[in-house]
Amino acid sequence: MALQPWETLKESITVYTGLSPTTFLTVVALGLAIYCVVSGMFGSSSNHHQRSRDFEEEMQPLPPPVQLGEISEEELKAYDGSDPKKPLLMAIKGQIYDVSQSRMFYGPGGPYALFAGKDASRALAKMSFEDKDLNGDLSGLGVFELEALQDWEYKFMSKYVKVGTIKTVPVTDGSTTAEPASTTEGDVAKSAEDGSSDSAAAEAKESTTGGEADKE
Repeated sequence: MALQPWETLKESITVYTGLSPTTFLTVVALGLAIYCVVSGMFGSSSNHHQRSRDFEEEMQPLPPPVQLGEISEEELKAYDGSDPKKPLLMAIKGQIYDVSQSRMFYGPGGPYALFAGKDASRALAKMSFEDKDLNGDLSGLGVFELEALQDWEYKFMSKYVKVGTIKTVPVTDGSTTAEPASTTEGDVAKSAEDGSSDSAAAEAKESTTGGEADKE
Protein backbone atom coordinates (compact mmCIF):
# COMPACT_ATOMS: atom_id res chain seq x y z
CA MET A 1 0.00 0.00 0.00
CA ALA A 2 2.87 2.39 0.77
CA LEU A 3 4.35 2.00 -2.70
CA GLN A 4 1.11 2.85 -4.52
CA PRO A 5 1.37 6.71 -4.14
CA TRP A 6 4.99 6.59 -5.28
CA GLU A 7 4.08 4.53 -8.35
CA THR A 8 1.26 6.95 -9.11
CA LEU A 9 3.64 9.93 -8.78
CA LYS A 10 6.20 8.38 -11.13
CA GLU A 11 3.52 7.75 -13.73
CA SER A 12 2.28 11.35 -13.39
CA ILE A 13 5.83 12.74 -13.83
CA THR A 14 6.30 10.67 -16.98
CA VAL A 15 2.91 11.67 -18.40
CA TYR A 16 3.15 15.43 -17.70
CA THR A 17 6.89 16.05 -18.29
CA GLY A 18 7.93 13.30 -20.64
CA LEU A 19 10.90 12.66 -18.34
CA SER A 20 11.71 9.70 -16.22
CA PRO A 21 11.27 10.24 -12.49
CA THR A 22 15.05 10.13 -11.95
CA THR A 23 15.70 12.76 -14.63
CA PHE A 24 12.92 14.98 -13.28
CA LEU A 25 14.22 14.87 -9.72
CA THR A 26 17.75 15.62 -10.98
CA VAL A 27 16.50 18.69 -12.86
CA VAL A 28 14.61 19.90 -9.78
CA ALA A 29 17.68 19.44 -7.57
CA LEU A 30 19.87 21.36 -10.04
CA GLY A 31 17.31 24.16 -10.17
CA LEU A 32 17.28 24.50 -6.39
CA ALA A 33 21.09 24.50 -6.27
CA ILE A 34 21.32 27.24 -8.91
CA TYR A 35 18.72 29.33 -7.04
CA CYS A 36 20.62 29.07 -3.77
CA VAL A 37 23.91 30.05 -5.40
CA VAL A 38 22.44 33.05 -7.23
CA SER A 39 20.48 34.33 -4.23
CA GLY A 40 23.57 33.93 -2.04
CA MET A 41 25.66 35.97 -4.47
CA PHE A 42 23.18 38.83 -4.60
CA GLY A 43 22.59 38.72 -0.85
CA SER A 44 26.29 38.85 0.04
CA SER A 45 26.79 41.65 -2.50
CA SER A 46 24.15 43.81 -0.84
CA ASN A 47 25.60 43.06 2.60
CA HIS A 48 29.04 43.94 1.29
CA HIS A 49 27.79 47.28 -0.02
CA GLN A 50 26.09 47.98 3.31
CA ARG A 51 29.30 47.24 5.21
CA SER A 52 31.23 49.44 2.81
CA ARG A 53 28.85 52.33 3.43
CA ASP A 54 29.09 51.87 7.18
CA PHE A 55 32.89 51.79 6.98
CA GLU A 56 32.95 54.94 4.86
CA GLU A 57 30.72 56.73 7.36
CA GLU A 58 33.04 55.75 10.20
CA MET A 59 36.12 56.86 8.27
CA GLN A 60 34.76 60.29 7.37
CA PRO A 61 37.41 62.93 8.13
CA LEU A 62 37.01 64.68 11.47
CA PRO A 63 36.53 68.45 11.49
CA PRO A 64 39.69 70.38 12.37
CA PRO A 65 40.18 71.06 16.09
CA VAL A 66 38.73 74.35 17.33
CA GLN A 67 40.90 76.45 19.63
CA LEU A 68 38.90 77.32 22.76
CA GLY A 69 41.47 79.40 24.63
CA GLU A 70 40.97 79.53 28.39
CA ILE A 71 37.79 77.92 29.76
CA SER A 72 36.60 76.81 33.18
CA GLU A 73 36.29 73.22 34.38
CA GLU A 74 32.51 73.63 34.33
CA GLU A 75 32.61 74.66 30.65
CA LEU A 76 34.87 71.70 29.86
CA LYS A 77 32.15 69.27 31.01
CA ALA A 78 30.11 70.17 27.90
CA TYR A 79 32.71 68.34 25.77
CA ASP A 80 32.36 64.88 27.35
CA GLY A 81 31.02 63.26 24.16
CA SER A 82 27.35 63.38 25.08
CA ASP A 83 26.79 65.82 22.19
CA PRO A 84 28.14 64.21 18.97
CA LYS A 85 28.27 67.63 17.29
CA LYS A 86 30.87 68.89 19.76
CA PRO A 87 34.52 67.79 19.90
CA LEU A 88 35.60 65.31 22.55
CA LEU A 89 37.99 67.02 24.96
CA MET A 90 40.08 65.99 27.93
CA ALA A 91 42.66 67.81 30.05
CA ILE A 92 45.98 66.85 31.65
CA LYS A 93 47.73 69.24 34.06
CA GLY A 94 45.44 72.06 32.99
CA GLN A 95 46.12 71.59 29.25
CA ILE A 96 43.07 70.68 27.13
CA TYR A 97 43.42 68.24 24.21
CA ASP A 98 41.03 67.23 21.44
CA VAL A 99 40.70 63.42 21.63
CA SER A 100 37.88 63.13 19.07
CA GLN A 101 39.95 60.75 16.93
CA SER A 102 39.93 58.24 19.82
CA ARG A 103 36.19 58.40 20.46
CA MET A 104 36.10 54.60 20.76
CA PHE A 105 38.21 54.93 23.92
CA TYR A 106 37.12 58.26 25.43
CA GLY A 107 33.61 58.58 23.97
CA PRO A 108 30.38 57.25 25.53
CA GLY A 109 30.68 53.53 26.15
CA GLY A 110 34.48 53.56 25.86
CA PRO A 111 36.80 52.20 28.58
CA TYR A 112 38.03 55.73 29.45
CA ALA A 113 34.76 57.60 28.89
CA LEU A 114 34.69 58.90 32.47
CA PHE A 115 37.87 60.93 31.79
CA ALA A 116 36.28 62.96 28.97
CA GLY A 117 35.23 66.52 29.74
CA LYS A 118 37.47 66.66 32.81
CA ASP A 119 41.02 67.29 33.95
CA ALA A 120 41.86 63.67 34.75
CA SER A 121 45.45 64.26 35.88
CA ARG A 122 45.10 62.66 39.31
CA ALA A 123 43.14 59.69 37.99
CA LEU A 124 45.71 59.01 35.26
CA ALA A 125 48.61 59.30 37.68
CA LYS A 126 47.01 56.80 40.04
CA MET A 127 45.31 54.76 37.27
CA SER A 128 42.13 55.24 39.24
CA PHE A 129 38.55 55.16 37.99
CA GLU A 130 37.05 56.61 41.16
CA ASP A 131 35.06 59.85 41.01
CA LYS A 132 37.12 61.41 43.82
CA ASP A 133 40.25 61.23 41.63
CA LEU A 134 38.72 62.82 38.52
CA ASN A 135 40.38 66.20 39.00
CA GLY A 136 43.65 68.03 38.44
CA ASP A 137 44.84 67.99 42.05
CA LEU A 138 48.41 66.61 42.17
CA SER A 139 49.01 67.06 45.90
CA GLY A 140 50.17 63.98 47.77
CA LEU A 141 51.18 62.02 44.66
CA GLY A 142 54.32 59.87 44.81
CA VAL A 143 57.30 59.91 42.49
CA PHE A 144 56.13 56.92 40.44
CA GLU A 145 52.63 58.38 40.09
CA LEU A 146 54.04 61.68 38.84
CA GLU A 147 56.25 59.82 36.36
CA ALA A 148 53.21 57.89 35.10
CA LEU A 149 51.36 61.17 34.64
CA GLN A 150 54.33 62.58 32.75
CA ASP A 151 54.20 59.62 30.36
CA TRP A 152 50.50 60.27 29.74
CA GLU A 153 51.22 63.93 29.08
CA TYR A 154 53.94 63.10 26.54
CA LYS A 155 51.56 60.70 24.81
CA PHE A 156 48.83 63.33 24.55
CA MET A 157 51.26 66.02 23.37
CA SER A 158 52.48 63.77 20.55
CA LYS A 159 49.11 62.37 19.48
CA TYR A 160 46.46 65.04 20.07
CA VAL A 161 46.08 68.75 19.37
CA LYS A 162 46.07 71.13 22.32
CA VAL A 163 43.01 73.39 22.06
CA GLY A 164 43.06 75.37 25.30
CA THR A 165 43.78 75.61 29.00
CA ILE A 166 41.72 75.48 32.18
CA LYS A 167 41.22 78.74 34.06
CA THR A 168 43.06 78.89 37.36
CA VAL A 169 41.08 80.27 40.28
CA PRO A 170 43.17 82.73 42.36
CA VAL A 171 43.50 81.74 46.01
CA THR A 172 42.94 84.53 48.55
CA ASP A 173 45.06 84.29 51.72
CA GLY A 174 43.52 85.95 54.79
CA SER A 175 46.90 86.45 56.48
CA THR A 176 48.03 88.66 53.60
CA THR A 177 45.25 91.17 54.17
CA ALA A 178 45.89 91.26 57.92
CA GLU A 179 49.56 92.14 57.52
CA PRO A 180 49.09 95.81 56.56
CA ALA A 181 46.87 96.30 59.61
CA SER A 182 49.52 94.97 61.97
CA THR A 183 52.09 97.13 60.22
CA THR A 184 49.89 100.16 60.70
CA GLU A 185 49.51 99.43 64.39
CA GLY A 186 53.27 99.17 64.70
CA ASP A 187 53.71 102.45 62.92
CA VAL A 188 51.22 104.10 65.27
CA ALA A 189 53.04 102.75 68.31
CA LYS A 190 56.37 103.91 66.91
CA SER A 191 54.93 107.34 66.23
CA ALA A 192 53.65 107.51 69.80
CA GLU A 193 57.08 106.60 71.15
CA ASP A 194 58.72 109.21 68.94
CA GLY A 195 56.19 111.79 70.15
CA SER A 196 56.96 110.96 73.78
CA SER A 197 60.69 111.30 73.14
CA ASP A 198 60.21 114.66 71.47
CA SER A 199 58.07 115.92 74.39
CA ALA A 200 60.69 114.83 76.91
CA ALA A 201 63.46 116.54 74.95
CA ALA A 202 61.41 119.75 74.76
CA GLU A 203 60.78 119.74 78.52
CA ALA A 204 64.48 119.19 79.23
CA LYS A 205 65.40 122.11 76.97
CA GLU A 206 62.88 124.39 78.66
CA SER A 207 64.25 123.44 82.08
CA THR A 208 67.78 124.24 80.97
CA THR A 209 66.73 127.61 79.55
CA GLY A 210 64.87 128.52 82.75
CA GLY A 211 67.88 127.68 84.90
CA GLU A 212 70.15 129.88 82.82
CA ALA A 213 67.65 132.75 83.11
CA ASP A 214 67.59 132.47 86.91
CA LYS A 215 71.37 132.63 87.06
CA GLU A 216 71.38 135.87 85.13
